[in-house]
Order: sequence, then structure tokens, then C-alpha cells
Amino acid sequence: MIRRVSKINVTDDLYLTADVIGEPRRGSVILAHGGGQTRHSWASTADRLATHGWMAVSLDLRGHGESAWAHDGDYHLERFAEDLIAVAATLDDRPALIGASLGGMSGLMVEAILAPGTFRSLTLVDITPRSDPEGVEKIMAFMSANVDHGFDSLRAAADSIAAYLPHRSRPKDLSGLAKNLRLGEDGRYRWHWDPRFVTGMKSGRSRQPMEDFEARCRDIEIPVHLIRGRMSELVSLENAHRFVDSLRHGHFTDVADAGHMVAGDRNDVFLEAAIGFLEKEAPC
Repeated sequence: MIRRVSKINVTDDLYLTADVIGEPRRGSVILAHGGGQTRHSWASTADRLATHGWMAVSLDLRGHGESAWAHDGDYHLERFAEDLIAVAATLDDRPALIGASLGGMSGLMVEAILAPGTFRSLTLVDITPRSDPEGVEKIMAFMSANVDHGFDSLRAAADSIAAYLPHRSRPKDLSGLAKNLRLGEDGRYRWHWDPRFVTGMKSGRSRQPMEDFEARCRDIEIPVHLIRGRMSELVSLENAHRFVDSLRHGHFTDVADAGHMVAGDRNDVFLEAAIGFLEKEAPC
């Protein structure tokens, strides 16, 4: 299986790091993670897609992982969306997009407003244009808690995650967690993203009025698949149905025993739903 790490220039002074896995016999799929995550959250998804004949392009979004930080500290949703458009333009085909939370919202921004038709389909992982404000606040509180001081060990970071996600079993091997942290010169571990991302999100995730954004989403022409975690703190069941029913080609999967991090909580069910949708609704 072909596997390489690539740096993709999306602006003159900003690049994104991507794992490119497989060959595009059935087409390409861009994987865009959620805020505060890295491309490594898609490891098993990318491998499975490649096994089924797609080329998976798993990105570190701007300011995250091994991608460049924005020099001007601009982490509005529009910037992430423009980056996805630039990545799609480097591919030989029109890719599908699988986006979790921030990655999914960025895909919606592309298809609803900035460049409709960029993608062949959208798979949104536990995100809709309108999210539960209490859930958003909970996530932002977790991301802000140790943004400056960091952790004195990987175990301390794991303790923080366990307190935030009590329903998820705690891994014995912390090597995967290490990929989401960077070790500073002071010997402390900090999340692998630009701290300005959090402050920027607090000041407003988009310059687009949310009411207009929601209305524009109803006009999206391509197939859209919402995969929700049944324990989601961001997307209520009522809101999920309202959104999917408003779409021209909407599809919905509700995953039991999963919260906002659907792929991490129930990766087996997530993969079955995501790949089934690609095979049925976005054939090459």
C-alpha cells in the first residue's frame, strides 16, 4: 500500500502536512479532523479507505499537528475552508470529504458559500451548522484548561482526557496520545496546536452570520451524510433530523455508545457507515 507524508502549500506562507495513503482507484477522500486534534485521529479510517480502493488524504489543519501556524493568528472558519479548497485543487479528481466537527463545518462552508461543487460528497461527523452552546462551552473549557501550563507527563494528559471522556476506556499504551502533544523546552507537554486557535474560536468561529450560513446549507447539491454520536453534547437528535431533512440529499446515521468523538468511541460502526455511504451515494 502506497503511504507517504506530504506538505501541501495552501497559501504562499502556509503549508499543511498530510498522510497520503493508497491509490485513487475509486477516487480520493480528504479527511479533516476536529479542533484540537491531528491527522493521526484518522489512522484506522485512512487505512480502511485505502484498503477499499480510495486514496486517503489525512490532513493536519492549519495551526494543528505538523502543519504551519497562521502567521496572523487567523483561525476563522473561512480560512480552514479555503485551505480545503486548495488541497482539493491539488488532486486529480473531485474528492469526497470526511470532516469531524471543525473539519465538517469547514466542508459545509466550502459547499454552502465559498466554492460549491468542490467535493463529491460530505460526511459530517457529529456537527451541524447550529450546535448546542453548552456543549461548545464544555469543549472550549477542556481545550483552554491547560493551554499555557501544559502537563508534566503523558499520564497527566491522559488523566485530563479520562475526566473529560469518562465513558471511554483508558488506553494502556500512551504512544498514540504522544502524537497529539508536543514536548516543550521546559519539559512539559502541550497540545499539538497553536494556542491562538482557542482564543480565536472564543472571539467567533466565523465572520459569516449563522442564520445566513444555515439557510445556504439547504441549497447544497451534493450528498451529505451526518454521522452523529448518540451521546453527543453538540448535536441533539432533534437538531440532527431538522438539518438532514432540510438537505436536498441528506443521510443520517446515529451511533449508539458514542459521544462527539464518534470515530474514537465506536470506530467499527463509524467505518461501516462512512464507507457504506461512499460506496452507495458517491460512486466513482
